[in-house]
Amino acid sequence: MEQKLAERRQRISTLGQIGLQQFAPYLMNRIMGRYNATLRDDFRKQGLTIPQVRTLAVLSVTDGVTVNDLSVYTVIEQSTLSRTLDTLEGQGLVRREQGVTDSRFRHVFLTDDGRALFTRAWPAMHDAFEAMFDGVDDAEYAALIAILQKMLNNIRKHDI
Repeated sequence: MEQKLAERRQRISTLGQIGLQQFAPYLMNRIMGRYNATLRDDFRKQGLTIPQVRTLAVLSVTDGVTVNDLSVYTVIEQSTLSRTLDTLEGQGLVRREQGVTDSRFRHVFLTDDGRALFTRAWPAMHDAFEAMFDGVDDAEYAALIAILQKMLNNIRKHDI
């Protein structure tokens, strides 16, 4: 593994040699920046922020996760997530409960109102998703997902 990494470093050593349009992290940031910008205006009309919708989205799929795991899934820093959860809980969209087996952990659950709000937000997310993959066939999409999962596995610090 270390030998492969050393070989890669020798092969391409500067961002200038790679080029921005060939540098995957740059492209991924641009893509997600554009995706979020596309959705921001629509969500704002619903009184939502991107972190709030990310939180609702994750909970719509994996309800009852710990706050720590929710931070990883949503890619939101703990401090921002804490404020986001305070707002969502104040609006009756989520609820936090102490863990049954370990009271140090808090689990977050989507309320019926939270699920209904996410259901209203989802069509805009899905439309932006579909637009992003216009012209990408099923095989290309499957290959991209496989590569992204490998990349995440290579860099992740959490089991999830």
